[in-house]
Amino acid sequence: MNRRHGAHRHSSGPRPDVLRFASNIGSVDPSFSPRRTLKRGALIAAANWPTIVIQASADAVFKVVVTLPVVGGVVLAALVIGAEPAALLTLDVRDMGTTVFALLTARPATLTAFIAAVGTAVLGVSTLAFLIKAGTVAIVVASERSTGPVEDPVSQEYVAMSAGFSVEQFNTAVRRFGARFVRLGYGLLAAYALSGAAYFQVVVGAGTAGAWASAAAATASLVVWITVVNLLYLLVQVVMTAEDCGVLAACRRVVVLVARAWPVVIRVCALVLAIIAGATIASLLATAALGFVAFVPFFWLAVLPLQLGAWVVRALVQQFISLGAVAAYASVYRTQN
Repeated sequence: MNRRHGAHRHSSGPRPDVLRFASNIGSVDPSFSPRRTLKRGALIAAANWPTIVIQASADAVFKVVVTLPVVGGVVLAALVIGAEPAALLTLDVRDMGTTVFALLTARPATLTAFIAAVGTAVLGVSTLAFLIKAGTVAIVVASERSTGPVEDPVSQEYVAMSAGFSVEQFNTAVRRFGARFVRLGYGLLAAYALSGAAYFQVVVGAGTAGAWASAAAATASLVVWITVVNLLYLLVQVVMTAEDCGVLAACRRVVVLVARAWPVVIRVCALVLAIIAGATIASLLATAALGFVAFVPFFWLAVLPLQLGAWVVRALVQQFISLGAVAAYASVYRTQN
């Protein structure tokens, strides 16, 4: 249909906007560059570096708060059966988890108290994390919209122009989007719980014959599914802050975005996953190198501060990649919408 007549209504036939949407499905701007988009996103994230520190701190608080009731469950299980907590802590994570779960399952009251403690800790600290993410994502998305095309070479003025963080803006964003981010976050937790239950059902339900093949297939499927869920979760966050809309409205806009420009979204997502994989490999190599240093006489004294520094750097890099991806997806939504 000719676009000049797209505004006219017809009594029969599909609507012009539906035809335009169908013609744009899967279309990609030839000038689009995922590397350049991620470079711009990385610069915006770096310019708003306080958001990186805030999210890294929130992530550290989340891990500590969730770990405390788990360690308490180990101590509780040890006290119930009269075992030594140190003996349980010497087991690896899988054996310790299996042992503690088996011990607590034999005592329903103790298991109920353990689940309640872990659930309360997860919900409480998750709510805090969702509120903080509302502020950081809103600031990054707003900075992306006010920042021009990336320059070559990047000037100091460009980075300064991309900086949009302030305590007042962060607090305002938390008050404006916090409740919506919490509702969306609880939906993400529910998706995680249902996915984990389905995975557990498949693994446990598989018989001894072909158990390894079923577990491998279920694990691969779970990894792909969680990746898709996290991508959609991130896109909904971006749309909610960019359009100042509710969760359901943002979900509908994300469906339209993915249907219209799925090659662009997939290319950016693939590059982000590649960067995450590279950062993870570098982190593992650094951890292994520090492990070798521990065997060198006198140098083992430096291992603890080096490990602490590596942990801080790893946390900051992870949040930098995450917020850079937020800015990149915000750019994709703005240009493809």
